[in-house]
Amino acid sequence: MISRYTRPAMGEIWTDAARYARWLEIEILACEAWAKRGRIPARAVQTMRRRARIDPERIAALEAEVKHDIIAFVTQVAETVGPDGRFLHLGLTSSDVLDTGFALQLRDAAALLLEGQDRLIKALRRLALAHKSTLMIGRTHGMHAEPITFGVKVASWHAEAVRNRERLVTATREIAVGTLSGAVGVFGNVSPQIESYVLGKLGLVAEPVATQVVARDRHAAFFSALAVLGTSIERIALEIRHMQRTELGEAEEPFTAGQKGSSAMPHKRNPILSENVTGLARLLRAYAGAALENVALWHERDISHSSVERVIGPDATIALDFMLSRMTGVLENLVVRPERMRANLDLTGGVVLSENVLLALVQKGAIRQDAYRWVQRAAHDSLAGRSTFLDALAAEPEIRKRLSVGDLERLLDPDRHLEHLDLLFRRGLGTSGPSSQRKSRRRPTARTSRGGAK
Repeated sequence: MISRYTRPAMGEIWTDAARYARWLEIEILACEAWAKRGRIPARAVQTMRRRARIDPERIAALEAEVKHDIIAFVTQVAETVGPDGRFLHLGLTSSDVLDTGFALQLRDAAALLLEGQDRLIKALRRLALAHKSTLMIGRTHGMHAEPITFGVKVASWHAEAVRNRERLVTATREIAVGTLSGAVGVFGNVSPQIESYVLGKLGLVAEPVATQVVARDRHAAFFSALAVLGTSIERIALEIRHMQRTELGEAEEPFTAGQKGSSAMPHKRNPILSENVTGLARLLRAYAGAALENVALWHERDISHSSVERVIGPDATIALDFMLSRMTGVLENLVVRPERMRANLDLTGGVVLSENVLLALVQKGAIRQDAYRWVQRAAHDSLAGRSTFLDALAAEPEIRKRLSVGDLERLLDPDRHLEHLDLLFRRGLGTSGPSSQRKSRRRPTARTSRGGAK
């Protein structure tokens, strides 16, 4: 079965209730810190912990009146606390709560994205190992180039996925930053010790010099990392879409029982899952651009970034969470057709191995430009249907002077290109199989390759 996106945790991070809960914790921790310094009674903090409640509807009603989200929030919480509610927000400014709370949301969202990325990496690893020796044609400019294996293709995706995980870890660390430094960041009415206490309890580090806000280059880096990760998923999706084309037929998305491909054409099996992922990757890149626009603010702060972040925070993380789940499901259930891959590899009768012959001729003393012309002439004759490539090569007098028919047959064996598979897999997966697999190599069938495992 395809992995379905049913996990609501990412969306829950971005609800009003979840945002207000983080704000409340920041406010009460600040009061705890003040109490430890003797500025407010310890009993007031105990009262807050016991009585403070969040009412999103009441906050919305207050905000409609005062036109300020933090004032509405503090007012509503203070109503539930009673007289001790006057100590809430002592010495703080709105961005102290907004930015620190946003950091908590982004950090929690990133933790879920890392879980999803780990599942994707695991699926890629299994698929690569299952098809380590599955020969297929490599393509450049969309045209046949030279033989590769499907496992090598997937190993490349795996290596990129690991890099993207590292980028996300770095971006998460960079965004796990808060501030409680007052109206223009100079601790005018709040002590640095208050900031240190609160951020320490929350597991955040302090913005070294906050103007009033956490510097938005951090957010730009975070959303850029999400965009790169999403684009890498798109790279996989695009290749699957190409391989599923009728003319290639080398791999196919899972097609479940009862699924319909077209309202008009009963035969259709379209790569809709990968196409969907491709579209979402475009949104992630747009969100990264918006985050970059947020870096430059007026003087110590304006709020031009705020409206943008209210959209891109939840949208980008939810979209990427969905993309990771969807692509992992596709890869876990991918239908791979090794025999079709081999048929496409053999489509040109060995012409794709022309470089092997060229280099052998050079080794035999031929001038490269001359050898290139002889092999090219034979290749074009073969592609035109006038001869097989082997016969066309053998018919070239200068080639036959240097290479026997047996030599040519060995040069046209695509298995020659598998010599360094172990090296590539050590690089791409961090592992390798036996040093030599040529004798035991078996090509998997479509039946054994479903789901990327034998």
